[in-house]
Formats: sequence, structure tokens, C-alpha cells
Amino acid sequence: MAVKGHSEFENLFLRRMATHMCPRKTRRTLHMFTSPMRTTSTRREAGFTLLELLVVLGILALLAAVAGPSVLKYMGKARSETAKAQIAAIGTAVELYALDMGAAPPTETGLNALVNAPSGTTRWRGPYLKNANGLIDPWGRPYNYRSPGQKAPYEIFSYGQDNAPSGTGEDQDLVSW
Repeated sequence: MAVKGHSEFENLFLRRMATHMCPRKTRRTLHMFTSPMRTTSTRREAGFTLLELLVVLGILALLAAVAGPSVLKYMGKARSETAKAQIAAIGTAVELYALDMGAAPPTETGLNALVNAPSGTTRWRGPYLKNANGLIDPWGRPYNYRSPGQKAPYEIFSYGQDNAPSGTGEDQDLVSW
């Protein structure tokens, strides 16, 4: 392959000169001019040093330490917001059930009546929810349901992350009333 500006003969001549007659330093210089690409790499170009890798890992650890707590806070808030939206959707499904059946599902039947027809019913036109996965809160527990409720005709609620009444933050109770 001819290098720009040299004939095949000149390239051959320069390569032989570089390998046989010149000292090592000059040989590298001639090789650089006669070869279109360097085929050998020096030790410095082979990869990253241990120090460079440690500096990058240190920077990543620092970023994780600074950003981690705020990301976790937003994840907790997102779970609470998801639970509120799910409770509202379940409430809408309970109202549609009540329109068809004349009353909200009793506590004994529970929220499963929104997905599967209760035995002995003829007016059920469900399912009122696509699947039973919508009846599980973001913490993996089924939503609590009472009908009739203490503060409303029906009550849908989740005790939050701690699964205990009352609380603050992620542990607060999320209710339909």
C-alpha cells in the first residue's frame, strides 16, 4: 500500500532503511512517516492506570453519597402518591359496582368482588378492575376495605410502609375519605 506522496518502491526503501540501518529512535520516526497507521502501541496507550480507576471510583462514590438520600426520599413519596391514585381508582370501581348492584360490596365479600363476580349475583356487570393486581398497595399488601365505613359509606385504606395505624411520611395512613 503506497503512502500518499511515495511510490511503492520508495515505501519499500524507507521501510528497509528504518529496520536495518537506523538507530531505534530514528527507526520509530521513519516508521511513523512510512506507515499509514501505527500497528504497535506503546505501554502508555494500553489502558487506564490503577490511579485513574481509583479516582473515577472515588468520584462515583461521592456522587452516590450526595444524591442517594434525595433519590430515596423521592421513591418513598412516589409510593405514597401511587397508593393515593390506586385508592381513587378502586373507589371509582366500588361506585360502579354500587350502581349495578344497588350497594357497595360488603366487607365480607371485600374488594375481590370488583374483579370476580360474587356467588349468587345476577346483576354483576364486571369486572370493574382489569385484574386483582390493582388491589395490592405499593408495599405489597392488599388494601383494607370496610363497608359500611366509620367515616364514609365505604372505606379503602392502606397503613403505609409500616403497616400500622397512624404515622408520618411513608408510614402515614392513606385513606379514601
